[in-house]
Amino acid sequence: MTTRTDVTAIYGPVAGDLPRVDQMLTSLQHVEFPWLRSMLEATLTGGGKRLRPAIALLAGRLGDYDLDKLVPLAASVELLHTATLIHDDVIDAAQERRGKPTAAALFNNASSVMLGDYMFAHAAEFVARTGNIRVIRNFADTLRVMANGELTQDMSAYEYSADVQRYLDRIYGKTASLFATAAEGGAIVTGAPEEFVAPMRSFGEHLGMAFQIVDDILDFSATSEELGKPAGSDLLSGTLTLPTLLYMERYPDDNPVRRAFDGTRRRANLARAIDEIRDSDILEESMKTAERFALHARDALERIPSGDPRTTLDGLVDYVLSRRS
Repeated sequence: MTTRTDVTAIYGPVAGDLPRVDQMLTSLQHVEFPWLRSMLEATLTGGGKRLRPAIALLAGRLGDYDLDKLVPLAASVELLHTATLIHDDVIDAAQERRGKPTAAALFNNASSVMLGDYMFAHAAEFVARTGNIRVIRNFADTLRVMANGELTQDMSAYEYSADVQRYLDRIYGKTASLFATAAEGGAIVTGAPEEFVAPMRSFGEHLGMAFQIVDDILDFSATSEELGKPAGSDLLSGTLTLPTLLYMERYPDDNPVRRAFDGTRRRANLARAIDEIRDSDILEESMKTAERFALHARDALERIPSGDPRTTLDGLVDYVLSRRS
């Protein structure tokens, strides 16, 4: 879990403003219905690193740093992210996330789906408070892209395909598009010079790609305690990520993943594939791909003036590459 000291070190000049984002998120708990209030408390309290909101605030430092506009944007981005996780956990029948029971485990699938929908609606209302039509349009387009990414992942479960580009397109939709919207939106909503807007979007997009690849590596390399969910869960649920795709490329004719997806001793074959990936250099090879995306993120920062925001954003690149959870 990220401590207050960690947040100050990682998020620098905006660390002190992130509690305002949390306050806006927890304001959703002030509802009449006790059952909805308990669901919101369970899913919005004390979870997440607030990385996406921090990026939005840091990008806002490039313009007129107006928290009345930035906080609703940052809260909308985090709420959209949380809603997608709730829906993911229903689809995956996940019991744990970040070391805590998921909404699907605490309540039931139907209630959890409705909870996610409730959060999507409020995320849209939050972003509307910015009063910036360009940011609102970007938010709507990001929601569309994310939904497409989730549908692509869900519809291709246990579908054997060694197409790395397809994977990259999917994680752009699932993860990187929201990082890009946070970074670009923070610059737009505060009236930052236009020449900074495109670099911030590029930074967010490439950092998000690196983040998701590292996430997929950790699914193999980290412990269940570090992940806050069962290790190896992506492959066991039929989702092909970069380490598995590289493993399949290395052993194209016969491998445990192919046998498992064909229906032969699925659990045992996938467990064997996980062990073989962990015992190989495939995770290091996957990390090199994450590092290439991180380098592109840093290249984008070269077009941003030096100062605390750029220094902190550059530090986030190191954080993403070195994290263990």
